[in-house]
Amino acid sequence: MPSPETHTRFAAIRARLEAFEPRPGLHSWIYEFALFGFKQGWACLFGGLMLALLLATFLFYPADAPVARYDFLTLAALAIQIGMLWFRLETWEEAKVILVFHVVGTVMELFKTTVGSWIYPEPSLLRIGEVPLFSGFMYAAVGSYIARVWRIFDFRYTGYPPLWASWLVAVLVYMNFFAHHWLPDIRNALFLALIVLFLRTRIHFTVWRERRWMPLLLGWLLVALFIWFAENIGTFARAWTYPDQAGGWSPVSPAKLGAWYLLMYISFVLVSAVSRPRAP
Repeated sequence: MPSPETHTRFAAIRARLEAFEPRPGLHSWIYEFALFGFKQGWACLFGGLMLALLLATFLFYPADAPVARYDFLTLAALAIQIGMLWFRLETWEEAKVILVFHVVGTVMELFKTTVGSWIYPEPSLLRIGEVPLFSGFMYAAVGSYIARVWRIFDFRYTGYPPLWASWLVAVLVYMNFFAHHWLPDIRNALFLALIVLFLRTRIHFTVWRERRWMPLLLGWLLVALFIWFAENIGTFARAWTYPDQAGGWSPVSPAKLGAWYLLMYISFVLVSAVSRPRAP
């Protein structure tokens, strides 16, 4: 039975790129690095398009447009999703993951905007409470990236902890995002639990022809850092704002990296329900 990837347009492009024969030595290293960048870019296609939309509409969207900017973003995100499925740039399995992330993210958004953690300063019709519907697609972009990169690089793992333990910590992380507003914040204990569980875990991946690996904890940190950079672009484009940005834009505090790291972990565990962690 063919894998889901054989049904995407990326499969043919990938096959041609991987069949290329550069000169050995330095040229092969440079080619593998370039191929790594291309595959990463393909994996975050949904998120990249969403980020480009946020910035483009902030700079160029007409103030007197008949459709509010936030509503346009929601419709555009939906069109991107449909287009990626129609043109076979994404599998249905990945679309299901995106839907789960949309729901999980929207629930968190509803709560966080209620307690004033951040706001959406512009008007819109397509919203639930204070949350415009495009915001769920921002969480979905993270899920889309993880699902796609998992498949594209054929992720395998050594030293992976029991699945029940990884899910238990993920549930505690999600609960703490809500509970810390009334109860003691157990974030440091959760970081410690992740270190204990995943300190020996290595993620093995294939860029081209050889298996590479890195500590899984480091991999999550690199993705969380990338999301933090994207968040700075999003807040600059006034897609949402934090209370300390009410008087004008300022860079998002690096302290947010911790929150993104934990959210990254939840995202990873949710994807693991579809793409089971396998050994090399």
